[in-house]
Amino acid sequence: MSDEVEPGHVRVRLDLSYDGKDFSGWAKQRVLRTVQGELESALQTVMRLSEPVELTVAGRTDAGVHARGQVAQFDLAEEVWAEHHDKLLRRLAGRLPHDVRVWKVAEAPEGFNARFSAVWRRYAYRVGDHQGGVDPLRRGHVLWHQWPLDVDAMNEAAAPLLGEHDFAAYCKKREGATTIRTLQQLGWERAEDGIITATVRADAFCHNMVRSLVGALLHVGDGHRPTDWPGKVLAAGVRDSSVHVVKPHGLTLEEVGYPADELLAARSKEARNMRTLPGAGCC
Repeated sequence: MSDEVEPGHVRVRLDLSYDGKDFSGWAKQRVLRTVQGELESALQTVMRLSEPVELTVAGRTDAGVHARGQVAQFDLAEEVWAEHHDKLLRRLAGRLPHDVRVWKVAEAPEGFNARFSAVWRRYAYRVGDHQGGVDPLRRGHVLWHQWPLDVDAMNEAAAPLLGEHDFAAYCKKREGATTIRTLQQLGWERAEDGIITATVRADAFCHNMVRSLVGALLHVGDGHRPTDWPGKVLAAGVRDSSVHVVKPHGLTLEEVGYPADELLAARSKEARNMRTLPGAGCC
């Protein structure tokens, strides 16, 4: 995961999308089918490599979560890149399964790291509250909520969650990992077809954070909780059993944002630092 590329190698950026329905998440596992596993196998095959490539991704998605704007990287010997770069996209299209597609293959700029150079990730969570259910053609990407939802109430409840906070109350804790994040955008909008979409953007996300936030706000939208409840949960700083982690199929990673090329390395270095909130510390 170093930002330094070995002499004689190039860093390659992949822009890709996938339907998460039949994947056990992004991260490679020995037995289960994963996006990383399929991609690494395809890359090794089409370039006839003796050793598999090792992908680094902007954001690891859980089982069942989709991606429209995922970004990954791998390092490749210069001579192999020169031989395959102009044919790689077409060959991957012929080798990959239909539920994962690579849309762009390019040499990454100096200092680029798909994970640590990112300044934000943007997710969308789609919900339908029509009493008849969800359009069968969209059922794999839209959650059906059985009670009518008040979008204005959900937006009011979301406002206090914006900014830098410790989101421990909305994250599944992982040993040695911080739960401090900067939530840049959290808002709901109902489209003409009735589908309600939550747009959630942050510098990074901890495990289950988006689906927990959505679950809390749905409780507000259907009238089961007051608008100040999600903020109180956040302030408590501990997992609340009343916060429901919604199903993964409504969630899509839409886009990953990066700074200008000359700022990539600095951003990567900054993102590796363990964060604390102002005032936190030993004293």
